[in-house]
Amino acid sequence: MSGTTAGDPTGRGAVAAVWRIESARIVGALARYTGDFALAEDLAQEALAEALVTWPRDGVPRNPAGWLLTVGRRRAIDAFRRRSALDEKYAVLARDLGEGGAVTGGEATAADDVLWDPDQIDDDVLALMFISCHPVLSREARVALTLRVVGGLTSDEIAKACLVPTATVQARITRAKKALGAAEVPFAVPTGEERTARLGSVLNVIYLIFTEGSTASSGDHLIRFDLAGEAQRLARVLARLVPDQPEVHGLLALLELTGARFPARTGPDGDPVLLEDQDRRRWDRAAIRRGRAALARAEQAGRGLGAYGLQAAIAECHAVAPSVEETDWDRIVLLYEALGRLVPSPVVDLNRAVAVSMARGPAEALPIVDGLAGSDAFANSYLLPSVRGELLRRLGRAEEARVELERAVGLCGNERERAVLERKVAELTSG
Repeated sequence: MSGTTAGDPTGRGAVAAVWRIESARIVGALARYTGDFALAEDLAQEALAEALVTWPRDGVPRNPAGWLLTVGRRRAIDAFRRRSALDEKYAVLARDLGEGGAVTGGEATAADDVLWDPDQIDDDVLALMFISCHPVLSREARVALTLRVVGGLTSDEIAKACLVPTATVQARITRAKKALGAAEVPFAVPTGEERTARLGSVLNVIYLIFTEGSTASSGDHLIRFDLAGEAQRLARVLARLVPDQPEVHGLLALLELTGARFPARTGPDGDPVLLEDQDRRRWDRAAIRRGRAALARAEQAGRGLGAYGLQAAIAECHAVAPSVEETDWDRIVLLYEALGRLVPSPVVDLNRAVAVSMARGPAEALPIVDGLAGSDAFANSYLLPSVRGELLRRLGRAEEARVELERAVGLCGNERERAVLERKVAELTSG
């Protein structure tokens, strides 16, 4: 055993650090050995709880992850013993682990090292991703479960990230595990067509997490760096686990290239800085390089870019341009047109209209926006009136622009973005 660090005399920081890094591997290994995803997640949480008591008292073990896994597996033996003496699963687990009783002194056994086979770890983590994002679950449940079992976040952290009460998160996770059990979802990486179909769900959940982090739907912060960063980490893990899927690299490229602009997107006071006003010297050049490399990998597949890859290509146009004026807006328009054919969406059309206004002027973009006026996608969104108000302002139709922007203010849930819209209204009101 090693002692606690000087900066963390209780050892709780070590528990949190190990859990954040290793939780997916631990839950995955326990799920593989028990064949029960819900039980595995509970066992891992019990091991975490025991570590929070034991490590501050006895010190951090030399093999922290092995310690947690040993505790989890012995809890599994206890669970199977309670269910049925001499149960076949209990017998298998007992042979693997040996009848060592409770963990003493926090030491991991030599057998634990065998569990961490790199190929098996990758399969376990990948299986966790596919299960957490299973289509049988609601979108909210997929996000919560992914952040819990793959991201290693606590219920309190997830609640903060999703801006809901902790009890709501706990209820979502409980219902999700029950739903997976009722559907008898196996702990395995799907194959063939099922794998392709389910991969889309995994990508979508990571994208949703990043989108909320990139531009928070409510609250007093424009960017939720913790949430966006977690999505980027999950995308990197997925790209390592399934390197043969171009859309995985397309999503990673999109997240890297979009995140590269974060340092310049807000001012010292936290208020948003519009694209044309951003100091591009503050953009993260390392993230841009990573994003362009991921996009190149997506393009090398030779099958054409998917939806995430096309969005990444748009983000790359911004990343390489010296200024807004020197941005290749014509290429961005073409990319949005391709994206609209691949995944038709009013949101894509609205973004295309913005690109058209930059490439060819607001007069050509306004009819596109007007054509979206009746779309249910913008029924409670500030996006459409804010874009329409900006186009009308550029066309010199100040009174109409003010009405649209006031409507956008009423619909905007994020305090920082609402402040920007209010300033635009004030400018139009003052003439």
